[in-house]
Amino acid sequence: MAKKSVNVTVGEVVKEYPGGSTFEAVAKDFQKDYDARIVLVRAGGKLRELNKKINDDCEAAFKTVKDRTGYKTYRRTATFIMIKAIRDVAGVEALEKIKVEFAIGKGIYVSIAGGVKVDRDFLCKVKNRMDEIVNADIPIIKESYDLDDAIKLFASEGMKDKERLFKYRRASKVNVYSIDGFYDYYYGYMCPSTGYVKLYELYPYDEGFIIQLPARKAPDAVPPFIPQDKLFNTMKESTNWGISLDMETVGALNDKICQGKVEDLVLVSEALQEAKIAEIATEIAGRKDVKFIMIAGPSSSGKTSFSHRLSIQLRAKGLVPHPIALDNYFKNREDTPLDENGKYDFECLGAMDVEGFNNDMKRLLSGETVELPTFNFKLGQREYRGDYMHLEKEDVLVLEGIHGLNEKMSYALPAESKYKIYISALTSLNVDEHNRISTTDTRLLRRMVRDNRTRGTSASGTLAMWQSVRKGEEENIFPFQESADAMFNSALIYELAVLKQFAEPLLFAIEKDDPEYLEAKRLLKFLDYFVSFTCEDVPKNSLMREFIGGSIFNV
Repeated sequence: MAKKSVNVTVGEVVKEYPGGSTFEAVAKDFQKDYDARIVLVRAGGKLRELNKKINDDCEAAFKTVKDRTGYKTYRRTATFIMIKAIRDVAGVEALEKIKVEFAIGKGIYVSIAGGVKVDRDFLCKVKNRMDEIVNADIPIIKESYDLDDAIKLFASEGMKDKERLFKYRRASKVNVYSIDGFYDYYYGYMCPSTGYVKLYELYPYDEGFIIQLPARKAPDAVPPFIPQDKLFNTMKESTNWGISLDMETVGALNDKICQGKVEDLVLVSEALQEAKIAEIATEIAGRKDVKFIMIAGPSSSGKTSFSHRLSIQLRAKGLVPHPIALDNYFKNREDTPLDENGKYDFECLGAMDVEGFNNDMKRLLSGETVELPTFNFKLGQREYRGDYMHLEKEDVLVLEGIHGLNEKMSYALPAESKYKIYISALTSLNVDEHNRISTTDTRLLRRMVRDNRTRGTSASGTLAMWQSVRKGEEENIFPFQESADAMFNSALIYELAVLKQFAEPLLFAIEKDDPEYLEAKRLLKFLDYFVSFTCEDVPKNSLMREFIGGSIFNV
């Protein structure tokens, strides 16, 4: 008996399809109405892959590569194709591991261990093999395996990192993807076939290479790869720390926690950060003309705690640090520029009294006594409360704010008087060798926990405003990170296992009818990889305390 037909509603259009049709067939009918390639669908209150069969009448909302979830799907599929191509070109017997490490601009750094020389000739062969796989438009098959069978499968593929990860999996089933007989596991959705991934380039870089993909907002072209050596070296240093601690993946972290060795891991992680802070303080002390230490970084990087800990190290070097928030130089509310939606744009440089800041700092540098402002955020006004400052020989100002690295913010100050520091939570831990952890997700979870604790903000509230925060970072922070004199990675290798216990209840509180529900479910699935442990072993001066509470600093 033929299957009944089903109705699919997209926007205000309703079309009938034969029973057993897939969302991919529907997407082909509606592709002309979208300005980018459709790669996912939201139906029945869930995100679904396009090769999912339609069993009942439903409403569908398609996601393209310009959407966050769609872009991640494209990037994930490109990674899957790349790994298969590397295995095909190099031969499995020559490979110890292929590790998808971290993002550098619009690209992702990949390293290969084994008897493979990663040079232009090798990458040319890999690119050609990727092209063949893409042009063949091979279906990407998703199958559900019993947990034990999945572990055996990946053991046979030599993927010990996945064996280690699945040891701590609560679910009895694992979704496994395959391309033409090559099996792998991925955290997230896939395109229905290899033909969806048309654009990518491979560039040799350091000891590995960069896979460069289109930007989400401009998916029709691959931008040129622009090396970011300072960022890369900071990430590589953190990765090497992880290797030295045998702590490259979540499975390894879970092992440590379950073996009762987490206290040692916490102490070593904190010691590595303190050594880096001391190194930066030593360099500052060695530059006798430095009077202004400019600190900037994206949201929830731990800038405040870092400033306190850096100040302690500077005092140990004989300097006298004075913290100043650049936010005190906000323009009065009525003078604040508006964004494209008619709302106050507090993120842009135009929201700052740049001239007033430079005049005050120049006067301090010339030996004058200056009354510094305080910004009253409740009234939206700058106030003067008798906070006078005069710079002595050993005094330095520790200035923290979103525009700290932007030369336009401190245009009038001599270059030799400034030392710029970029700080961010640059996570080097991977879920497994083929699934990296987004540094953005780490910062998002930090902010969610902190904002709920300090402001009573719900997880839904934090998620709702996160993209606006990210937009401000893309425009006002990231373009200037390579101009920093030093970079500090505030990520702690153990932190997601601590944040889990605080973040999960907040995410579970988000209801199905909430616009942020799907994002909450994604983060809950991500946190499910981790075994949690209590925060008792986290030192009181840790940057983590800025988010979970209990810091000795006023944060």
